[in-house]
Formats: sequence, C-alpha cells, structure tokens
Amino acid sequence: MPLPPLKKIGIWTGAFEPQPMSVVKNAVAELEQLGYGAVWYMEAFGRESLTQAGLLLSAASHIVVATGITNICGRDPVAMAAAQKTLSEAYPDRFVLGLGVSHIPLVQQLRGHEYEKPVTKMRSYLDAMDAAPYQSAAPKATSRVLAALGPKMLELAAKRTDGAHTYNVTPEHTKIARDTMGPGSALVVEQAVILETDAGKARKIARNFLAMYLTLPNYTNNFLRLGFTEDDCRGEGSDRLIDAIIAWGDISAIRARVDDHLKAGADHVCIQALPADPKSLPMKEWQQLAKALIG
Repeated sequence: MPLPPLKKIGIWTGAFEPQPMSVVKNAVAELEQLGYGAVWYMEAFGRESLTQAGLLLSAASHIVVATGITNICGRDPVAMAAAQKTLSEAYPDRFVLGLGVSHIPLVQQLRGHEYEKPVTKMRSYLDAMDAAPYQSAAPKATSRVLAALGPKMLELAAKRTDGAHTYNVTPEHTKIARDTMGPGSALVVEQAVILETDAGKARKIARNFLAMYLTLPNYTNNFLRLGFTEDDCRGEGSDRLIDAIIAWGDISAIRARVDDHLKAGADHVCIQALPADPKSLPMKEWQQLAKALIG
C-alpha cells in the first residue's frame, strides 16, 4: 500500500531519548502545530521502537509517526507484522514502519544475533512478515519502507515495500536512489542540519554527530561509493565530507540543501536539527526551520 500523504518536510530526531516521555509527547504535539508532516525517530540504546510509536501517535491528532528505523533483529517477523497492523488499525494513515538491518555492533554485541547478508536477510524477513497470521481487527492499509543506501537494498525497497528511507546522504545520492528505484516508490531522505554560520563551531558540532557513523561500514562504504576517499572517512572526517553530509549555515543554506534533495527526487525530507548540546531538545531550531521551510 502507498505511504500516507506526506508533506515535503518532516522531522528526524534522536533527541527524544534523553527526555521524559511527557516532554516528548508535548514536543510531538508542537511539531504537529508547526506544520511538519511527520516525525521520524531512532531505535538504538533507548526506548523500544514500536511501543514509542504508540505513545507518539497518542500525543497528536494527524502528524505521521514513522520509525527511522526499527531494527529487524529486535523482534521476530510475526511480532513485527502484528505491531504494525495494531498501530495502523488504531491510527489510520498515520503510521509508517521503517525497517532496517542495522549494523554489526548493534546486532552482534548489543543483541547477541549473527549479522547476516543484509539484502538476503531483509528479503526473507519481509517474506515472513507477509506470511504472518493476524486474527485481530485488520487495518485498512499498512505502510513500510526500508532503510537503504546501496543499490541492492534500494531495489528491494522498490519491489517489496512502499519506498526507501536514506540517511547521511548527499543530493547526489538522492538522484542515484531515485534512478535506481524508479518513479513509483517513495523516497524519504534524512538531512542533518546545523543553524550555525561560524564554520569552526558548525563543523565541531557536525563531527561530534558523525563520529559514531564513521565507525560503521554501512555508512563509510556508501561514502566511498559517492566518491569520497578513505582519507575523507578517517578520524573525525574531512571538511569535504562533513560539509557534504551535514548542511550548516543560515536558513537560506539549509533551505538550499533541502531543495537540492527535492529536485534530485526526494518525496519527503526529514530534517535532523543538531544543537550545540546534543542532549537538548532542539525546539528552538525546529521552530526556526518551520518558519523557513513550511511557512
């Protein structure tokens, strides 16, 4: 089934994790009032993804809630399918299930599973989800996308789901993804942004954010496919890499990067605002971005 109607601009955030759920629910209600079309959020070391989806959906009336992403090693396909259908029936046209294979450390060290070939694993997981029994009240529709970077996962997303969710990518990657998937699949692109015009300050925030991702082969391999070098990916990352992956500067610079993704074929861009304090809730930044990007 197609995705719920999505406005062009949404929010992607990991900033909910340090906050009490009462604060998070208030934030979701405000994001809805600001006009954002969707809120995408992480699953890693904190709250369980699908439980949190129910809490966020209950906090507002129409904003779409989307997982970015739910780790398929966190629950078996029957449980995943049942949770998706439960939420989709309770909140029609408001829930998008983003699925991903995650990364070796999060799968093997954190969860104790074996990390398998990503595309093969995801294909068999989707097969099992589609075959899972469900005897409760059925939703009218369900929506799912795959976390995808490389061509094979993008192709699988186009064939077996409603589209792809990309992360830490450039507008050039967005064009490649659109060309790979064709016109019929949704392409949801995350874009990290920093509202800071001082290059030194902005790049420091960016490097603190990108440091973990530079240890994960799924991302560094994609950077190499995009033409960056191993030197670009070493240590804290080169200025060239930092500036290409993370948009920083004034509002016009942020808007230009978002427009580049949309022109390259993105259907929906979810903005990840990075404040100077990574543990803070970037409500001020979300408010400023809404005025500029939504009106």
